[in-house]
Amino acid sequence: MKKILALITLSLGISLAPFSASAHGPAPQKVEKTITIKADPAKVWAIVKDFGNMHQWHPGVASTKLEQKKDDNGDLATYRTLTFKAGGNVYEKLRSIDDASMKMKYEIISGTLPLTDYNSSITVTQGANAGEATVTWVGRFYRLYKLNPPIPEGQDDATAVKAITDIFDSGLANLQKVAESAK
Repeated sequence: MKKILALITLSLGISLAPFSASAHGPAPQKVEKTITIKADPAKVWAIVKDFGNMHQWHPGVASTKLEQKKDDNGDLATYRTLTFKAGGNVYEKLRSIDDASMKMKYEIISGTLPLTDYNSSITVTQGANAGEATVTWVGRFYRLYKLNPPIPEGQDDATAVKAITDIFDSGLANLQKVAESAK
């Protein structure tokens, strides 16, 4: 089929290169970070799954405001507003909490981060040794500027990836301190 299409376009003198190069838009981005914490997985999960208290373990979050309201489908949903110590905020929707698999999923609805269409999960599993937990935080998103180049400064893929990487790195490091020091 590709050969036939290529022959037709060549015989008609049509070039598809400019169309394909300018029509693809931004590529999806992914940041995945993992840390081992010397604490029981259930203890770490209890900290992570508390959707309304992220400010208690993430050093960049000044406050968390939790609310329940109906979503676009008319279902009751849980939302939170995270206000950052450095300024700015995000408004997030809890998608699911699964105690059996110790996994939480959420998405950003709006905010001041340089990205869009953000979906994330945090999973706690048994670590390699007894009394250890492994926490994996995964975020998928797009850069803020969704059109093709030229891309405005601060709205590119690298800026979006750096923002999430910084959030994950500082959050997981402090989660480790909180979980390991808690009685």
